[in-house]
Amino acid sequence: MKSDSIVIIPTYNEKENIEKIIRAVFSLEKCFHILVIDDGSPDGTATIVKGLMAEEFADRLFLLERSGKLGLGTAYIMGFKWALEHDYDYIFEMDADFSHDPNDLPRLYSACAPKKDNDEASEGGYDLAIGSRYVSGVNVVNWPIGRVLMSYFASKYVRFVTGFKVHDTTAGFKCYRRRVLETIELDKIRFKGYAFQIEMKFTAYKIGFKIKEVPVIFVNRREGTSKMSGGIFGEAFFGVMRLRWDGWTRKYPSLPSTPHL
Repeated sequence: MKSDSIVIIPTYNEKENIEKIIRAVFSLEKCFHILVIDDGSPDGTATIVKGLMAEEFADRLFLLERSGKLGLGTAYIMGFKWALEHDYDYIFEMDADFSHDPNDLPRLYSACAPKKDNDEASEGGYDLAIGSRYVSGVNVVNWPIGRVLMSYFASKYVRFVTGFKVHDTTAGFKCYRRRVLETIELDKIRFKGYAFQIEMKFTAYKIGFKIKEVPVIFVNRREGTSKMSGGIFGEAFFGVMRLRWDGWTRKYPSLPSTPHL
């Protein structure tokens, strides 16, 4: 079953969620493919994915296995390269734990797909669509208040330091048109943790790509264990200063003259 869209889902110990999230994505009216990138989960996450590939979804579910916890950023970079090699036009980032609602995938897709002819109200044509928790208030459910405040003010901090006008700079629910990932020099992306999400958005912004924030509701995971840590936030805090310096001194790639459709 062919599709122009691939959803990349990094995993580590997500056995409680992985089959449910795969089936939820595949139940959507629009056809999406899924690439799971598993970092050697000892709980058997990859084994569950292999079973689904063999029994039901051989033509739309794919798996890359890594030897251990190598970082969120490196997982996505591997997935981006794989997606480009396999000719997908729309590449998504999504968590496995249902904090990102699969039903929002078509909304992100619509923001990036070409605008419909003779429809001025159509929202399409953006290069990067961000599932944003903060573009229309604070849309977070079941997070401890300390975590909400940390995330919200982290995005405020990024906006203040960099001048980058996106409201949810740390969001991990996104859709890229392939030309964005073809243009960004993926091997030059430095950060592996929380700051990876900021660096990718900031780089796309500095190149000149059109960015759209699509309001979503973020729901804290119901099953499994969060992978967030203080070290991840530390990387983001100091990484933002480095990005601001890069914004002054680095020569970014040029914006492609014509879209790749």
